[in-house]
Amino acid sequence: MDTTPKTIVCFGDSNTHGYNSSNMGRFTHKERWTCLLADLLGPGYLVREEGLSGRTTSFEDPLFEGLNGFSYIHSCMMTHEPLDLLIIMLGTNDVKERFCATPGNIAKGLERLTVKALQTKEAWRSEPNILIIAPPPIEEGYYETEIGPEMGKGCREKSLALAPLYEQKAKLLHCHFLDAATIPGVGMYPYDHMHLSLEAHRCLAKKLASLIPDIC
Repeated sequence: MDTTPKTIVCFGDSNTHGYNSSNMGRFTHKERWTCLLADLLGPGYLVREEGLSGRTTSFEDPLFEGLNGFSYIHSCMMTHEPLDLLIIMLGTNDVKERFCATPGNIAKGLERLTVKALQTKEAWRSEPNILIIAPPPIEEGYYETEIGPEMGKGCREKSLALAPLYEQKAKLLHCHFLDAATIPGVGMYPYDHMHLSLEAHRCLAKKLASLIPDIC
């Protein structure tokens, strides 16, 4: 009987990194959804955190370096190989006004990223296995917080449109799909309305822990 732990890579942005907008720091390893997921799944799994604040699906940010997920996914996967599951939760940063991207553009960026991951054959233990998570939408009031000028206008409306488009891409690419906004208890802290609350981290971890044994 093979007792080798299964490797899960969680590829995302600040909401995977664990940004805590209540103190502009980071949730601890006892609070982040990735770490909670590892505890819930137990020793049969290795959960690898790959969250980076500001990361996009495929857009180069003119203000900050190294945030293009498409450019980094191959190196990331090869760092942690062999992989049994890749979880992708991106798109919140893609809605920034400076990218001038429509929801359709963002979904296409997710598709390009996912295809590249699927085609990185040498990183998979066996067959490619990807779970696409549509991030919870940005909530009303974000523009009145300190993050407003950084994000720009129209971000909430774009973020609300992503989930159905992501679900279509997941079906097209034969990937698993989860709309995080449908999970009870998942929501944003009111400090900027776009970063997961402590309770949201717990609820997301519990939901994933219930799903993963059936897909990985």
